[in-house]
Amino acid sequence: MARKTFFCIDAHTCGNPVRLVAGGGPILEGANMSEKRQHFLREYDWIRKGLMFEPRGHDMMSGSILYPPHDPANDVAVLYIETSGCLPMCGHGTIGTVTIALEEGLITPKIPGQLRLETPAGLVKVSYTQEGSKVKTVKLVNVASYLEAEALTIECPDLGELTLDVAYGGNFYAIIDPQENFPGLQEFTADKLISWSRVIRERMNEKYTFVHPENPTIRGLSHILWTGDTLQQTSTARNAVFYGDKAIDRSPCGTGTSARMAQWYAKGWLKPGQEFIHESYIGSIFKGTIEEETNVGGKPAILPGIEGWAIITGLNTIYLDEEDPYVHGFQVI
Repeated sequence: MARKTFFCIDAHTCGNPVRLVAGGGPILEGANMSEKRQHFLREYDWIRKGLMFEPRGHDMMSGSILYPPHDPANDVAVLYIETSGCLPMCGHGTIGTVTIALEEGLITPKIPGQLRLETPAGLVKVSYTQEGSKVKTVKLVNVASYLEAEALTIECPDLGELTLDVAYGGNFYAIIDPQENFPGLQEFTADKLISWSRVIRERMNEKYTFVHPENPTIRGLSHILWTGDTLQQTSTARNAVFYGDKAIDRSPCGTGTSARMAQWYAKGWLKPGQEFIHESYIGSIFKGTIEEETNVGGKPAILPGIEGWAIITGLNTIYLDEEDPYVHGFQVI
């Protein structure tokens, strides 16, 4: 590699960035996106780091790469890349990717208003509304989401012992609800939540093991979801999702919303037909619904519907030049 060129289209979904790599992505081997994700992790993770980390990206950067579908019944395949890794699934990334791909003519739906996306976590079905050239809303039906574990305990610096649940919504989330040692996210600054999240994630992965029962390549707790008071009376719940090493999701987080809906469903707090209005740390909103009841590994599960919007912010041609000492990016923690 003397100099590798990537043509990117940047956007944000409800405040959180999405960088779609429309040109320059690597050719990957595999019969499906789960296998191709493993190939990417083995040989091409330097691309993720170069495009997501500083100096070309930043702590919150998230992105995707498009591939031809493996099943001709589907429209496109997606690989998700961000500062936290090459993820099995990304909800805000899907909303942003679909918006970019449709508005820029990168994909032509087989059925207008609908898309079938192959992701490393499984098939994701999408519907969207469009006015002229603008995509106004995108709704995805996510992979089966379920409550993995309840009432786990962990020691948190400053706060002491916390009790939390772990749920899967495309990634594994530790969900920290208000309790004796944690009155709610509204009582703390983002930097406090971030510093505690790094420690909690490390300790959780040391103390417990989380593996998807149907896909052993999906393993480990990657996200921390703090909950608290809503900003608007019309909202159901609010969260601050930690990912990477320094990021709080500016969107309500699609896989996080899926995980939280699965938690509420398992506890009887959310039933089919009820709308779940989920706020982000900055107050942006995703609308959640239970599209179908199912099970995963013998546990009750749901197919969550997540609806949001995205806006394209610009075009970006990025070079990864081997003469650059920071070609593979860096973080300052």
